Amino acid sequence: MLVRLLYASRAIDTTDAAIEAILTQSRQHNPECGITGILCYGGGVFLQAIEGGRLAVSELYSHIQKDVRHKEVVLLHYEEILERRFGGWTMGQVNMSKINATILLKYLEKPVLDPYSVSGKVSLALLEELMATACIIGRA
Repeated sequence: MLVRLLYASRAIDTTDAAIEAILTQSRQHNPECGITGILCYGGGVFLQAIEGGRLAVSELYSHIQKDVRHKEVVLLHYEEILERRFGGWTMGQVNMSKINATILLKYLEKPVLDPYSVSGKVSLALLEELMATACIIGRA
């Protein structure tokens, strides 16, 4: 059974090297577990969708909750799915520098990434629009 989980967290270390280390680890680990997904990072906030088998996704989320690189980990949305939406990525990354502020304002009160202020469905819609508007990098 496939599931999709969406969560938000705040980065402890916001340096480019720390964020790149998280992406690199995800891209190395996720394929062997059958995990695909997308990561959006901006202003110290992560918004991530992960997809895969129920057990694999649950184990990964449990690991993220304990990961010292994250704080304020909040589950935004969880659902059983018929097919993957982010199947082309082991861990795609949203290029926040290419995002038009009007896309953020369509879903959020201010043009900054703040998934804590909206529902999980709104956050998922934002990720899907970012994907549709080619704001995704790192298709690995």
